[in-house]
Amino acid sequence: MDPMTTLLVTVLLLVGNGFFVAAEFALVAANRPQLERAAARGSRPALAAVAGVKELSLMLAGAQFGITMCSLGLAIVTEPAFEHLLEPPLHAIGMPEAGTKAVALTTALAVITFLHMVVGEMAPKSWAITHPERSALILALPFRAFAKISRPVLSALNTMTNGLLRLVGVTPRDELDSHADAQGLNHLLGESRRLGLIGRHDHELLRRAISAREITVDHLVVPASSVTTIDADATAAQVRRTATARGHSRLVVRDANGGVVGIVHVRAAISSDRRALELATPAPALTPGTTVLDAVTRLRRARAQLAVVTDATGDFAGIVTLDDLLAELLATNPH
Repeated sequence: MDPMTTLLVTVLLLVGNGFFVAAEFALVAANRPQLERAAARGSRPALAAVAGVKELSLMLAGAQFGITMCSLGLAIVTEPAFEHLLEPPLHAIGMPEAGTKAVALTTALAVITFLHMVVGEMAPKSWAITHPERSALILALPFRAFAKISRPVLSALNTMTNGLLRLVGVTPRDELDSHADAQGLNHLLGESRRLGLIGRHDHELLRRAISAREITVDHLVVPASSVTTIDADATAAQVRRTATARGHSRLVVRDANGGVVGIVHVRAAISSDRRALELATPAPALTPGTTVLDAVTRLRRARAQLAVVTDATGDFAGIVTLDDLLAELLATNPH
């Protein structure tokens, strides 16, 4: 094979290897809901990308098959050609035959390995990870076409692989689990920091944000025994007197059975002759296991300043205030 043809084949093999590497990482890293929204708008690349994500196991098999073929092509075509190209100059400087072959082979392997790793692996992988949705949309259609053509081979390889996994007690999956718990996110965050992908300050902020997702309200609950309550049939005057005596602007209104029927603000009892039940407004109900973030969201949605907390049996356990919830978030995520 002449040098120009060899060079062309080498470039095509490196591009092909990079294509399969980028396609593999793009499908894994891409945000599926974002792709699905684009697919819903009629984007053909997005439709192809979503289809690929839905049979991820087969698509990854296609990527590995393509990478293997390109790597073998470089070993069969490029490495011997480059070795043969180096032999004449080495002979010309008087190197013996055995030394010429050893040096030419070592140099050829080093150059091809460098090109394969940098051009065919690392560069396309970094691009796909940096722009996962964009790379998925660009590569989805040709990658799906390759998978369709080679589907019989890929299905056979995938079936054998899944069979081996079942033999060792592993259940294969076709789709990637998009759920990420705090432990998994913290692991990814730690690896990103270790590899230098994010700075120390950003790492700390993200770590605190992840931790905030798991913090519950149980340690912020004011127990029922410490909460100022008033009977549902209490008069507005009684509401005012109780609020003044206890120093609270909001009182928990309870019915004859001890159940909470709402929250009454002393402001509503001014210039009013209605009962506490009529003046009360509903209060969001939480459990001790409710996360702080969820509690804040629910209180803000209800435009409430405090929420009622119930125990496992549904009985009144106490209250939690929006001020305490926000203070917890600020303590977890300092600026």
